[in-house]
Amino acid sequence: MSDDRDAVRLVKQRLEKQRLVKQRLEKQRLEKQWREKLTPEQYRIARMKGTERAFSGEYCHHDGKGTYTCVCCGALLFRSEHKYDSGSGWPSFYQPGAPENVGTEEDRSMFMTRTEIHCTACGAHLGHVFDDGPRPTGERYCVNSASLAFEPDP
Repeated sequence: MSDDRDAVRLVKQRLEKQRLVKQRLEKQRLEKQWREKLTPEQYRIARMKGTERAFSGEYCHHDGKGTYTCVCCGALLFRSEHKYDSGSGWPSFYQPGAPENVGTEEDRSMFMTRTEIHCTACGAHLGHVFDDGPRPTGERYCVNSASLAFEPDP
């Protein structure tokens, strides 16, 4: 009886190892595709959770009418009517244009606790959300320009 259990355990271990190898290879394939699609700065910020310098981003002072999408996958993230000048140096929005596409998770990097925001479709790092924004939400979605693409209204 113990021989059967040992054999089953060994098969399960092998299957788990194969699954992990397959998962690692898939991640490497995807990372290669991201590197080919994105600029080095976009890759550093969106895929490696980097941050652009304050006031340096393309959309910091952008006031065009339209939608802001994920630079990686094109998912709708924010709308221009929710954008405002927070003075922070990054594009700021008081709410997502498509809340289901903007996820959050705790970020304990940089010796502080913040709430990271990311694209729920592809996992791209967008920036952080803070509770010091204007009405009606009181939230400030502080987003890296390099994580965004802009689609003007027709």
